[in-house]
Amino acid sequence: MVLLRRVIGDALRARRQGQHRTLREVSTAANVSLGYLSEIERGQKEASSELLAAICEALGARLSEVLGEVSDTLALAEGMQGVLVPVEDGAAPIAAPAAAAKSAEASVRKVTANGNVSVSVRHDNALKATLRTTRKRDRDVVYAA
Repeated sequence: MVLLRRVIGDALRARRQGQHRTLREVSTAANVSLGYLSEIERGQKEASSELLAAICEALGARLSEVLGEVSDTLALAEGMQGVLVPVEDGAAPIAAPAAAAKSAEASVRKVTANGNVSVSVRHDNALKATLRTTRKRDRDVVYAA
């Protein structure tokens, strides 16, 4: 299952790292504690709309741009069967845990929506999936969830 707070955090982290800025620089500019910003980027905390706006401003991005990227990532994930739906009891995930331990690649699926966006999903177990979105622009930016 993909969590919104993780996708938002990954989008923020990708922007910050793309600018070669530290957590400290962005946290100071956004007037938020470094630890709290780190938890937001790791998807451990839900950020309020006011806080997201402050972080986006500190990154020189519009909130609508970041949320648009998040929306696109979630839309792609929804289009991938089984990504946002928990595996039912008795049903096997994409790759059984033993097979996943043998080969992590066995549990990875890739889908390309168009020439600019690709998504891969790794199912670690029945309750945990990792969604990775890659967008091509002037440079490649990777968002992981």
